[in-house]
Amino acid sequence: MRTHFLHTKPLLVLLGITLLTLGRLHAVTQDPPADAYTTFLNLEDTEERFDYFFNKRQKYQGISAYRWKEKLEDIISKINIADDPLSRPYYETMLCQVYFDLGAFEKGAYLADKLLADEANLDLEVKRRLLKVADGIYAEMQLYEKQLEVRKAQERLGEKTELYTVYEKMGLHRHALTDYEIRYPLDSVKTEGNFALAAYHRKRADFKRQDGRLNLTAIKEYETALALIDEYINIQGISSEEEFREAIFLRGQILGGIGKCMLNLGKYRGAITYLEQGVSSGRNYERGKFPYYTAEYWTDLAECYLKERDLEIAGKYLDSVGGIGTVSPSNKFRYYHLRADHLLGLGEVEKAAVYLRRYSNGRDSLEKSVMDKQLLGQYAAFDMDQQTKRKLERQRIDLEHNKNEILEREKIIYLSIVALLFSLLCVVALIVAYMKSVRNKKLIEEQKQFIEDSLVEKDSLLKEIHHRVKNNLQMVSSLLNLQSKNTRSRAAINALEEGQRRVKAMALIHQKLYQNDDLSVIEMQEYIESLVASIHSVFKKEGYQTNIHIAAEKTKLDVDRAIPIGLILNELVSNSFKYAFAENKEGNIYITLQNKGEEYAFEYKDDGKGLPDDFEQTSIGSMGLRLIRRLANQLRSNLQIDTEASGARFWFNFG
Repeated sequence: MRTHFLHTKPLLVLLGITLLTLGRLHAVTQDPPADAYTTFLNLEDTEERFDYFFNKRQKYQGISAYRWKEKLEDIISKINIADDPLSRPYYETMLCQVYFDLGAFEKGAYLADKLLADEANLDLEVKRRLLKVADGIYAEMQLYEKQLEVRKAQERLGEKTELYTVYEKMGLHRHALTDYEIRYPLDSVKTEGNFALAAYHRKRADFKRQDGRLNLTAIKEYETALALIDEYINIQGISSEEEFREAIFLRGQILGGIGKCMLNLGKYRGAITYLEQGVSSGRNYERGKFPYYTAEYWTDLAECYLKERDLEIAGKYLDSVGGIGTVSPSNKFRYYHLRADHLLGLGEVEKAAVYLRRYSNGRDSLEKSVMDKQLLGQYAAFDMDQQTKRKLERQRIDLEHNKNEILEREKIIYLSIVALLFSLLCVVALIVAYMKSVRNKKLIEEQKQFIEDSLVEKDSLLKEIHHRVKNNLQMVSSLLNLQSKNTRSRAAINALEEGQRRVKAMALIHQKLYQNDDLSVIEMQEYIESLVASIHSVFKKEGYQTNIHIAAEKTKLDVDRAIPIGLILNELVSNSFKYAFAENKEGNIYITLQNKGEEYAFEYKDDGKGLPDDFEQTSIGSMGLRLIRRLANQLRSNLQIDTEASGARFWFNFG
């Protein structure tokens, strides 16, 4: 009886409930109210607009989030012109929420970081709302350390925080379930009515399902939640269209959760019915903003149809996920993996390899392991590389020997053909020699294939070494960052931050190497852009508006020359921000790295306030300049400094 219920009842119940509730709502919604966007614009006071925006739950019905984004950006631009610092945080906080709803998490995180950096000057209500929005953004970007900082800030404001959501994202689902039950006792939830109780059981079922070993128990919990929400819709009655949308969406989440459980249990055909209902409710609820739940259900449906070997429908669902424009970080790697499986099923191996590479690179970037294990892995990889080299050398010698042997045997075969004219016995000898030659050729082909496989394995090992070196350097950078936070001396903090930037410059070299197909050289244009962007992001928070011009197209360097160039640029760019643009915080930086025949020409300029008149004397004790000179000497060149230029200019040539 349970199986029959799971397959047929949800569709019938949903159809009946929808018809009954729409009939009830007809009397309530005969005169549709003005849309939220128009009501928002008609409000005069900034605080009233702020409260209305965050209290209106279905504000994107009729007017999409993109229209809201354009309007808020226009308002902020006018505020900047009018120089109204008191109103700006209100609208920027609202814009953060819109960025989150559109899935533009990087923009939202940047704006939230800027606002939180000046949180001491924020109104209390703005700060509360901003922390809540930032919490959601950091969760989607899997920045759990920042998310925990936000939760601590909320606790300092006296708000009730929830740790179970962070535990859930970290995969600690049993911890999440325990924390959820402690924070929301069942007896207190019962007093809030059937809707809250249905949401409570649905959340508990989610944790059990995500645990991976309690799918059957989770289904029973979902069924309890389903009965409660059906009673809420069908018996208790709904007084507004907004409540109806919320109830139908919760019901869709419950049915979608049952579908996910059945997917985990391998009941793919049965899961499809429930997941499709989750899609239906999600698309209606998420209209006008980024479809988080809908995209996740589409991905689940694609997996079901792939398991059922229905590649056509699976491809359509994957196309729907990809057609959104931005795949959410929490769903991205699963989408890459399923897209690769689908393409492999269609026989499109090369396209599948692209998605597998994205999946592998993404997963590698999320791995966190202990430093000792990483170092051990490096030594093991290095030892394996040495063994591979010795093996390849032995195989090369054997190959040369076999080639010589083949030449000799071909000569024998030729002589045997000539001798065939004289003796029938030579024919037998010729056949024997020919068969041996065939066997030798087959052996050579096998050895050649083995060598090619070994070369591929070597490239993989080298990429792994660069990847691990990059991870270790990032760990050193994190340690320096932690040390700077625990240090009170400003000079010590500056020294640690400079060291951290230098480590990051070296780490970026190894990251670019393992991401390239060619492990021997680095594209310097791309590397310099990434390096300068990393430095620039630090000073942007302090209000710097600097234009950086980079001319290094088609310039490639090996790692021995790229690292000194990166460290030199780290010092020069940091000094420009610190000293050249310290007053007006505006200006231009010009970086040139070009191949001039047998030499490379490096030049760095800025149009800041220039070098002091006594630069030659005062720079003798500068650690940064000493480091730049030593790095230039390492490149077998001498650093040239133009002390008469309007700004600062450094250049040198190297081979």
